[in-house]
Amino acid sequence: MDKNAKISLPAKVARILNTLGEHGYEAYAVGGCVRDSLLGRTPQDWDITTSARPEQVKALFRHTIDTGIQHGTVTVMLEHEGFEVTTYRIDGEYEDARHPKEVAFTANLLEDLKRRDFTINAMAYNEVTGLVDAFDGIGDLERGVIRCVGNAMERFSEDALRMLRAVRFAAQLGFSIEQETQEAIAGLAGNIKKVSAERIQVELVKLLTSPNPGELKVAYRMGLTAVFLPEFDVMMETPQNNPHHCYSVGEHTLKAIEAVPADKVLRLTMLLHDIAKPACRTADKKGVDHFYGHPARGSEMARGILRRLKFDNDTTDRVCRLVHWHDDNPELSGKAVRRAVHRIGVEQYPALFAVKRADILAQSGYRRAEKLAYVDAYEQMYRECMEKKECLTIRELAVSGQDLIAAGMQPGKQIGEMLNELLDRVLEDPGLNTKEQLLKIVTGKISDQNRS
Repeated sequence: MDKNAKISLPAKVARILNTLGEHGYEAYAVGGCVRDSLLGRTPQDWDITTSARPEQVKALFRHTIDTGIQHGTVTVMLEHEGFEVTTYRIDGEYEDARHPKEVAFTANLLEDLKRRDFTINAMAYNEVTGLVDAFDGIGDLERGVIRCVGNAMERFSEDALRMLRAVRFAAQLGFSIEQETQEAIAGLAGNIKKVSAERIQVELVKLLTSPNPGELKVAYRMGLTAVFLPEFDVMMETPQNNPHHCYSVGEHTLKAIEAVPADKVLRLTMLLHDIAKPACRTADKKGVDHFYGHPARGSEMARGILRRLKFDNDTTDRVCRLVHWHDDNPELSGKAVRRAVHRIGVEQYPALFAVKRADILAQSGYRRAEKLAYVDAYEQMYRECMEKKECLTIRELAVSGQDLIAAGMQPGKQIGEMLNELLDRVLEDPGLNTKEQLLKIVTGKISDQNRS
């Protein structure tokens, strides 16, 4: 990797840098956008750092937003697209392992760069000066290493979230964490408790949806999960003496996360699908472990964990339902599959099949082909059900409550009971779902009630 490499800046970024430069200020693209460009990746954001003070930046651009002006950040809007422009700064003392007590602006780029977390994020670039790399970020990119800028203990003492970010960057980039940086994380892991649940959640999701989600094990080894996800540590320490398994609950979980597509809900589901196994573990007379009831109990535990980490309600509900039903295996018949889809919820499909396959692939080889063949057949029957548009919910019945009242039923709870009965019959025999046939059943019921 060449320190003289040229980075292709987006036109709007170049325009901001040029405008600042023309008025006598230094300005550089900085941080992750430089790192990603050097790696041949497309940056998600382009951050800019400058010697100009916030009020000077605002004077040069027509439309700006004070997004973090107390820390020197102004968002410059160009044609409805925003770019954060931050004045070079020196952070003051960190009192809570999260935020600096104060920041001081500086005219020195290197002072700004040396306060950043990792060497690979402490590089700056503009088309005049080229790459500014004072801490061998290029070398660490070539070596595939996550290393703190300067003293690792100081960087992590400043902001404890950086410890989890180190693991996340390693997972996203396929890098390893440098030894001194690892030792500092292990020594300061307890400080992660000072970080808000929202910030931990963001990093955890990025780690889980990365190309290497199994790096969560690094967070376990360094003592981070013991603080923000202690249930995972218990899983890592829980064996599974059972022919269907060859790993501990935790190792199985890591393998399952790796075996499912990189979707937030799916990866969270695999992280939590066996969360209750330690609590549900029993052994029979032959010493074989069983985990009866772990899906339902796991769903309850997952809800508590997701709420603790401040996940939104939709994500929480979807994950908890998948955890609850991940081990549900209906008989392979049309009526059994229809009842399963109704019971579990149409919205959980086809995600449930991805969950089931990942679970199987993370088990031992015992009967694996048979288990996967079952899931294939189950999914095929589900797809046939969808293609035929078979009725699976009360909404899809050919009659409504109003139709039942028009047929002579009295309003009240009996309307709902009758609709449920009709749905039960239709799940058994989809051919019954016509208005004529369903009303025939209803009128027959009304006649029976009148005779009695």
